[in-house]
Amino acid sequence: MSDFTYETIESTLREDSVRIIALNRPDSLNAMNAALIRDVSLAFDDANADAGTKAIIFTGKGRAFCAGDDRNAHVHPESEAEARGLVNAIQRATRSIVLGAKPVVGAINGWAVGGGFEWAINCDFPIWGESAKGFFPEVSLNLFVTGAVTAILPNLVGLNKAREMLMLGERYSATELKESGVAWRVVPDDHLMDEAIEVAGKLASLPPLSLHAMKRVLNQAGAANINLALDLETEATVAGFLDPETTRLLKDF
Repeated sequence: MSDFTYETIESTLREDSVRIIALNRPDSLNAMNAALIRDVSLAFDDANADAGTKAIIFTGKGRAFCAGDDRNAHVHPESEAEARGLVNAIQRATRSIVLGAKPVVGAINGWAVGGGFEWAINCDFPIWGESAKGFFPEVSLNLFVTGAVTAILPNLVGLNKAREMLMLGERYSATELKESGVAWRVVPDDHLMDEAIEVAGKLASLPPLSLHAMKRVLNQAGAANINLALDLETEATVAGFLDPETTRLLKDF
């Protein structure tokens, strides 16, 4: 078995070939800083390249999956290049999750906010604990979403519901997310990891050639504009980061 070491993530391979990738900044509700964003890309790239890993569980340690951008770590970018570097790092994480070969089971606990909500949506089998909640605050913060959700979310919930979720930024319970198609399953909080391990174990037992091909084709055909969405999101998010009003709103959030 092979474990990998990161600054902000625990990555552990179980005996059943299921790897658990857990965000590990529990004191900040796993909020996204530069190190966490970098480590998510690295952890998923390593897992996808690891022959011993057959399926992945993505979760967060502590009371939340991921509370979105770490406002305490936010510094207004001094140049477009700096802003673009940050956004490109965020989009690389999504590419590693969505376009990587291995199936990803989400074990979504507590809050999934902004970029954290995006990562939950990026999972192939998102299982939510019954007390978990998610929302997109980006538009209210003068920002834009990333994570290819402008392509993936309308595919899941329809265009009208996607507009509601992305523009109005309302908060949704796990049950509401199940009803709209964002959550695949909702289970009691104390059964969340057991359910995720069971599903990931079933995936790990399948022939990898056909399994990887199915993930690839579903993601590329089902959300045909995923790469275009990532590119367009990047431009809109860079513009938002460069606006001083965004930094003021983030600090007050």
